[in-house]
Amino acid sequence: MLLHFTKMHGLGNDFMVVDLVTQRARLRDEQIRQLGDRHLGIGFDQLLIVEPPNDPDMDFRYRIFNADGSEVENCGNGARCFARFVRDQRLTHKHEIHVETQGGPLTLVVENDGRVSVDMGAPRFAPAAIPFDAAEERLHYPLEVEGEQLQIGAVSMGNPHAVVRVDSVDAAPVARLGPAIERHPRFPQRVNAGFMQVVSPHEIRLRVFERGSGETLACGTGACAAVACGIRQGILESPVTVHLPGGTLSIEWPGNEASLIMTGPATRVFDGRVALT
Repeated sequence: MLLHFTKMHGLGNDFMVVDLVTQRARLRDEQIRQLGDRHLGIGFDQLLIVEPPNDPDMDFRYRIFNADGSEVENCGNGARCFARFVRDQRLTHKHEIHVETQGGPLTLVVENDGRVSVDMGAPRFAPAAIPFDAAEERLHYPLEVEGEQLQIGAVSMGNPHAVVRVDSVDAAPVARLGPAIERHPRFPQRVNAGFMQVVSPHEIRLRVFERGSGETLACGTGACAAVACGIRQGILESPVTVHLPGGTLSIEWPGNEASLIMTGPATRVFDGRVALT
């Protein structure tokens, strides 16, 4: 069968987006891996699936698959692309869109300037909610990685994140430590590893090694996680501008149990059809 899709990106974090509201298909893990191959397939960091909601109070169900075929709970850059996609495809005319995800409900707002704001919910720091193997909740946790003793912040933004503060993201050993942090045994569901350089209380630079995808040009939930950890640790103040290799996001979080709001662009690249085998 021929599957219609759209290629999109949020700050270079790229996605294949598939509407399974008006067309029907079931993608197997091996098909997702084939489609995600940048040499032999379409190539993407994540595959985004639009489905009818299970909850009648929601507008859509939003599912996310990494290029290795694994399903994950949340993706902030993907959420912005999702919002633009469902409006471009005329699946909805709403500016405020409510979607259900594995990580919980999300509210997406398409602004008049075309940017998208995402209510990412409140960060969760309890180790069991991340999940992370720790006896108690702390601002920093020691983590031994590749013979080095790191200090990390740990948080869930609907998916698990470890945040390491570095002096320079340019010199950060992302390629070496990223995979080791991602698969560290204290994170039973693996983890996204963020390397954060603080420029000022309202500005950071960030690189993220994403679980199941490797280092990407941008990670929306990673930006949210870094800001949440930084504000909680007293080194950042809302709002925070986050500079990623692919571009810039704005993050606002007043703290405590309040929702974190992420705002940034979403770009449509091309539409296509692919034969599923």
